[in-house]
Amino acid sequence: MEAAAGGREGSVGRCLVIHPTLKSAAGRDGSAARSPEMRLEEAVGLARAIALEVAQAEIARVAAWRPATLIGRGAVAQFAEAIAAKEIAVVVIDAAVTPVQQRNLEREWKCKVIDRTGLILEIFGARARTHEGRLQVELAALTYQRSRLVRSWTHLERQRGGFGFLGGPGESQLEIDRRLITDRIAHLKRELETVKRTRALHREARKRVPYPVVALVGYTNAGKSTLFNRLTRAEVVAADLLFATLDPTMRRLPLPSGRTAILSDTVGFVSDLPTPLVAAFRATLEEVTAADLVVHVRDIHHPESEAQRDDVHAVLNELGLGETVENGLIEALNKIDLLTMEQRTLLHNQARRNRDAVPLSAATGEGCDALVALLDRRLERDRRRVRLEVPLTDGAAIAWLYRHGEVLERRDDEYHAHVDVLLSDADLGRFQAAYSLN
Repeated sequence: MEAAAGGREGSVGRCLVIHPTLKSAAGRDGSAARSPEMRLEEAVGLARAIALEVAQAEIARVAAWRPATLIGRGAVAQFAEAIAAKEIAVVVIDAAVTPVQQRNLEREWKCKVIDRTGLILEIFGARARTHEGRLQVELAALTYQRSRLVRSWTHLERQRGGFGFLGGPGESQLEIDRRLITDRIAHLKRELETVKRTRALHREARKRVPYPVVALVGYTNAGKSTLFNRLTRAEVVAADLLFATLDPTMRRLPLPSGRTAILSDTVGFVSDLPTPLVAAFRATLEEVTAADLVVHVRDIHHPESEAQRDDVHAVLNELGLGETVENGLIEALNKIDLLTMEQRTLLHNQARRNRDAVPLSAATGEGCDALVALLDRRLERDRRRVRLEVPLTDGAAIAWLYRHGEVLERRDDEYHAHVDVLLSDADLGRFQAAYSLN
């Protein structure tokens, strides 16, 4: 079928979403944490996030994976009938599909077929707004495409947002070969290295601004951007949509003690995030590694909140934040407004035993003050007593210490103020960077 038939305004076509799973196993990855029904629901959400009209969604239970078509011949024939009857333009398979399997299924079904990786790349390609975000997505998309040059690539035409996995055929780009893509990948990696160095310089510059950084992380659609807006009174896009936020955003966050922190909103995580996309977004996620505190925003109402938590922890561990996951992670248990009174009571009782967990609703504001108070206490807890010698002529440096530390003792001589002050290691580093003092 050359084009989508039917569909609502703004849709790029009617689609069939298939989540394949083994009858005799928990799933392709061996995980028993997620049900096929919830995996299918998430795949439907991903499809809708790229404006596909989901005409049908099915779980395909198979006895064994087929090298040629992934699912069995009977299932292929059954879906072919549904595709023809409902004028399906795109089939989304919520699994990794090899180039051979994709080619064979497209021939059988006479429509476009994309797998989970292609769909997520399509979403990211349409949503990335910053220069760095576009570079990262293009790098991931080209890495994905290069692995599929065993056949003529027919999904490169860019008729709309994203990377065109749903468009086609792109006659002007059919002659792109592995060498050209490899050259472009090398160029993008050099550009991203420049971006990475620039980001490092920005972080160094922020050390001159006396604010600790608090990073929000979490599964996609957990409510990070809604919480970000609630706490900072910002207007970051916050939609009931998977991957509504792709580029990091930072705003000031006033704390009860009178101090100020910087709050960072980051890209959401998802299970089975494509490996090239994780690698490509590493520069963005480095904002998390540089943060003084990390807040894990969880959709506590979601039926598989625990499994989503494990997915986020896995990515944080991959970023080298294993110690933070074990000892320093703050949990914002979001969407309590959707819980029953019995569930809320149970959750609050559990949270009392975990001082680093706060039940809240970013939508209504309930519990948000408690989270900010916890952030303030945690930043305070990390402080230690240091003795500094500051020239009396440097009034700005002395005032900085009074604003951002707790001055325990001060003794002035003819030229210097000898100050004993409580500061965190991060604030001490910011003070030394800003005023070139030891």
